[in-house]
Amino acid sequence: MAATTPTPQSPDSFWQDADRHLVRYGGGFTREIVDRAAGSFVYTADGRKILDFTSGQMSAILGHSHPEIVATVQRQVATLDHLYSGMLSRPVVDLARRLAETLPAPLEKAMLLTTGAESNEAAIRMAKLVTGGHEIVSFARSWHGMTQAAASATYSAGRKGYGPGTPGNFAIPVPNAYRPDFTAADGTLDWRRQLDFAFDLIDAQSTGNLAACLVEPILSSGGVIEPPLGYFAALRDKCRERDMLLILDEAQTGLCRTGTWYAFERDGVVPDILTLSKTLGAGLPLAAVLTSAEIEQEAYDRGFLFFTTHVSDPLVAAVGNTVLDVLVRDGLDERARTLGAYLHDGLVDIAKRHPVVGDIRGRGLLAGLELVADPATGTSDELGARITRRCLELGLHMNIVQLPGMGGVFRIAPPLTATEEELALGLGILDEAIGEAGAGL
Repeated sequence: MAATTPTPQSPDSFWQDADRHLVRYGGGFTREIVDRAAGSFVYTADGRKILDFTSGQMSAILGHSHPEIVATVQRQVATLDHLYSGMLSRPVVDLARRLAETLPAPLEKAMLLTTGAESNEAAIRMAKLVTGGHEIVSFARSWHGMTQAAASATYSAGRKGYGPGTPGNFAIPVPNAYRPDFTAADGTLDWRRQLDFAFDLIDAQSTGNLAACLVEPILSSGGVIEPPLGYFAALRDKCRERDMLLILDEAQTGLCRTGTWYAFERDGVVPDILTLSKTLGAGLPLAAVLTSAEIEQEAYDRGFLFFTTHVSDPLVAAVGNTVLDVLVRDGLDERARTLGAYLHDGLVDIAKRHPVVGDIRGRGLLAGLELVADPATGTSDELGARITRRCLELGLHMNIVQLPGMGGVFRIAPPLTATEEELALGLGILDEAIGEAGAGL
C-alpha cells in the first residue's frame, strides 16, 4: 500500500502519530515540536525559542544551520553525495590528510565512518586483529555506543536485559575526585592506588588475551568526570606492560570543545588509536578512526575488514572539511577556552547561591554541574527532573545524567559559536530554575 503524502497536523495529531508509530529508544520524548534551528537556538512549531545548551546531541559545535555547512551540503549533494565503498573522492582524502595534520605523530591514517559507535566498533576490531587478543578494558561509567562491541564496553547504561555481551570485557573504576573511593591521608583521591588495584583485578580475570583499553578523556555520559593530570600517562604504561593498545574516544571532547584541539593534549599522551564522531560532523553523521601507519599496515596485512554502506562518503567528508575550515579560521579552540572560563565562573556563582549544587567540573565548553539535594546522602532524587522541566519552560534545553552512587549531573555543552550573552541567558535561566526547584524541597 502506498504511503500517504504528509499534510499539516495539529499538535494533538502530531503527538498521536508519534505515540502510535515511533519506537521509544530511551527516556520519553521532549513534548515540543521542533520546527527549525539556527545558531544556539531551536524554534518550536508554536513559536517558542529555546536555547540549546547541549549542541543537539553534543554535536553541533558550530551551532545549528551554520551558513557554511549549509552551503557545503547544498553544493556537495548536487555533485557527489555517495559512492561504492571501494571508490574514493577528493573530500575524503583531503579530510584524512587534514585530520592527520591536526594530530601528533604517529597518528596519520584515517578511516571515515558515520557514528561514534561505528568508529569504536572499527577501532576495537582493529585492535583485536593487530594484537591477537580479544579482551577490552573500559571505565565503569563509560559510554562508547550501542552496537555489539561498543555496547559491551559501555557500562553507564543499557546492559540489563539483552543477554551476554562480547566475551572478555572488563570495567575499571573511574577516578572521580569529587566522590573518591581510594583516598590519601588528606581525604583526596589516591588515583595511583586505585589504578594499581584495578589492573590487579584485570590481571586476575584476564585469560592472557588483552587487546585494548578504550576510554574517554572526559567521561561525559558518565557525569562529566575528568581524570586527574597524570592518570592517562600511568594508564598508557599499564597498557604497554601488557601489550595492549590504548584507544581514546573523543566523540564529545575532540575538535576544540575542551579548549584544545583534542582533550588528550593536556596529558602529553598519544593514543594508539583515536576515535572521533559527534563534533567532526558538527551535527551531521561523520566519524573517524585514526591510527599509526604501523598499526594500519599490520591490520591490512592480517586482512582487516570493516565495510559499511557509508564508509568514505563524500558528502559528509566535505562537511568535515568545512568544519576544520571554520575551527581554524575562527580560532575556536581559543574561543572555547575563553567562553569556558566565563561559563565556569557563572556556574561557580550559581553553586555559591544554591546548596543543592555539589560540584562544578569540566573543561572548556564541556561542563558538569552535580546536584546533591540531600547533602547527607549525596542523592538528587527528583530535583534534577524538576530543574530540567523548569529550564525548558523558561526557554533552556538541558540534559541531566543520573547514575547510581552519584547526584544528578547536568551536562552543559553549548556550541563553540555561542556568545557571552547567550551563555549569560542560559546561566540566568538555570539559576532561576534551581532556585525555584530547590525551594520546593
